[in-house]
Amino acid sequence: YVAAVLAAATEVGIGRVGYHSVASPYVPAMPHHLGKAASEDLVRRSGLAWTILQPCAYVQNLLPALRSGTLDVPYSVDTPFGMVDLHDVAAATAVVLTGDAHVGATYELGGPALVSIADVAAAAGVTARRVPAGSDVHPWLQAMFDYYDDHGLPTGGVPLAALLGRRPASVAEVLARDLAADPGA
Repeated sequence: YVAAVLAAATEVGIGRVGYHSVASPYVPAMPHHLGKAASEDLVRRSGLAWTILQPCAYVQNLLPALRSGTLDVPYSVDTPFGMVDLHDVAAATAVVLTGDAHVGATYELGGPALVSIADVAAAAGVTARRVPAGSDVHPWLQAMFDYYDDHGLPTGGVPLAALLGRRPASVAEVLARDLAADPGA
């Protein structure tokens, strides 16, 4: 898919791309992350001006479960994550795509502090539980859950803060804003 998009961009004369990758794309234990690393390589060799963003997991990914009253995940609720606000990543994307100084840069984007799933649940006033993954879970997804059990996905907040020119939104700030919003919005 990435190769096709890059070819189409070149064909129509788009000279600059921003690639949305993932935090820790080079971790051998997570095959789908390695797929992002391979895509990053395609972007770097495309001949286009590029910037790569590697965000950690979005706080917003957890909103449906938080609204249900229990945050169930198929991995440890106690390992660290550098969870980010989707709005902050969007703002950082605008910065890198409108400033030539970011061409050829790769930024790993984390929130202002490492948090666990249990921390996120507590900030929302709900309980976090580790539940087994279903028997039909894809092996790559199970590999990610196993990695999260052992290591989480710690990602620092300095690059995102530098791009934004401010501290990234905390989990509590994101939850205060987004849990109060209409869930269909």
